[in-house]
Amino acid sequence: MSLIEEPRIERKDILILDDDRFREGNVCIVTGAASGIGRATAVVAAVNGLTVAALDIDEAKGEETCRIAEGLGGKARFIKTDLTRDEDIEQAVHKASAMGSIRFLANIAGIQHIDSVENFPMEKYDLMQRIMLRAPFYLSKLTIPHIRKNGDGTGAIGNMASVHAHICTKNKPVYNITKFGLRALAQSIAAEGEGKIRGFTVSAGYVKTPLALNQIPDQAKQRGITEEEVVREVMLGRSRVKEMMSPVDVGNLFIFGFSRYATYLVGGDLLFDGGMVLTY
Repeated sequence: MSLIEEPRIERKDILILDDDRFREGNVCIVTGAASGIGRATAVVAAVNGLTVAALDIDEAKGEETCRIAEGLGGKARFIKTDLTRDEDIEQAVHKASAMGSIRFLANIAGIQHIDSVENFPMEKYDLMQRIMLRAPFYLSKLTIPHIRKNGDGTGAIGNMASVHAHICTKNKPVYNITKFGLRALAQSIAAEGEGKIRGFTVSAGYVKTPLALNQIPDQAKQRGITEEEVVREVMLGRSRVKEMMSPVDVGNLFIFGFSRYATYLVGGDLLFDGGMVLTY
């Protein structure tokens, strides 16, 4: 397997947790579910017994995610959703609520654009803000009332942050901004949730996903180095673990964050980055 090839999701790699709320009648909404971390999180949640509402704009790959989940013994339904459209988000939450009791939300969908602040196209800025900050906020706004209506009023909202929610690297200004913003959103939800509705973030380093793969050529061009040097020196240069994470590793962090084992994860961040941020 190459360094940046996206691995297959296998049951042996999935963290299975014992939690009374991890049952078919409880719904977990996952955005970006057609590939990468979103796909892995949807599959992990389904295998753990939750009914998954898998949101993405890519219908073919989203349906494939549901087939993978069902092949591993889980239950998932694809809901085609354009996160730039409020009506799509509203419909998605409505459809998810018809599948059972909404308990969990994983805001994972994201895009990337590599450019400096002075050259950054504002239409890309607006698109990234809409998908990566406004949509998570609106989804949270719409799902919190559903969580409150559950018998015990408990649930959790997890946001996919990044090492870039802790440090800023060049030519990723809007990605940096949105990831820092997702930490603030999680903490805001936690501040209002009174310990019952928890907000948290997951901050990974570089993960073997299409998003990571697709940014390598742009990084090489911007920095004037080879693609191999981007992986070795830029992506993994600060990491003490010289291998990218697998998407399922990140999906496992989300299911842990949703579980009873994370009762004290209230506004916190799960930083699993191979030591990029905290070691030098």
